[in-house]
Amino acid sequence: MPNLAFIGLGIMGLPMAGHLLAAGHTLTVHTRTRSKAADLLAKAPTWSDSPADAARAADVLFVCVTDTPDVRDVLLGHRGVAAAARAGLIVVDHSTISPAATTEMSADLAKRGATLLDAPISGGDVGARNATLSIMVGGDEPAFRTVEPLLRHMGKTITHCGPSGAGQLTKLVNQILVSVTNLAVSEALVFARRNGLDAEKTVAALAGGAAGSWQLQNLGPKMLKADFAPGFTIDLQQKDLRLVIEAAAKARTPLPALALVHQLFTSAQAAGRGNDGTQALFTVIEKLSK
Repeated sequence: MPNLAFIGLGIMGLPMAGHLLAAGHTLTVHTRTRSKAADLLAKAPTWSDSPADAARAADVLFVCVTDTPDVRDVLLGHRGVAAAARAGLIVVDHSTISPAATTEMSADLAKRGATLLDAPISGGDVGARNATLSIMVGGDEPAFRTVEPLLRHMGKTITHCGPSGAGQLTKLVNQILVSVTNLAVSEALVFARRNGLDAEKTVAALAGGAAGSWQLQNLGPKMLKADFAPGFTIDLQQKDLRLVIEAAAKARTPLPALALVHQLFTSAQAAGRGNDGTQALFTVIEKLSK
């Protein structure tokens, strides 16, 4: 079995690393705040003081951090993975970041003999805990085949999407769909309440039909209960939508519905809801109806 390392033990990375450990793999971990790794370290993985040290101990290294600068720092920064990169090392980046930056960093690591796969994830904290994530992978296909069995410890739908950057672009397509659908669910449930319907019954009536979606089934009930605890925060969603808007501008692709959602999420941020879950978009639509 290959030796593994995992960098970034946040709301998604922590349960993902736990699944690899539970599968019997030797695991080295690193995260900016060591206290976040306390529960995992109690199960006997090895702590590393830097990404470079983690890379030295691993055949396959997983990364799950917030944004493009964070990935760049982990891979190419001081005491970053590149300092210990070698032939045969496979780096799997589960972060959602710039596709263009991904291809640049992939080329940089390739010069040192290592392979970078972009493998962003979808499914939220529930998918991370239940190992049912969708994982969209870009990069070298033989390297993908090598790590695919490992990815199956963390996800249910594993797809090789194409060359370096293709996984990130596929994730941006995902974010267009989920954010616009989130708006549709918010509008529909505000409409239902304003017209005197039992909104909970409305969700039950529609979830199994043509209007059904993950957002309706999972976020709809939370909206109605005013449960805005984050599975995925508005601030992180806005980071992803910024990446979509940048890529769309580069490709000269108009995305009017997504632009509207981005502005409505900005309203939520202005109201102090940036750390709330994305279902708090409902509060913006509800306020507009009053």
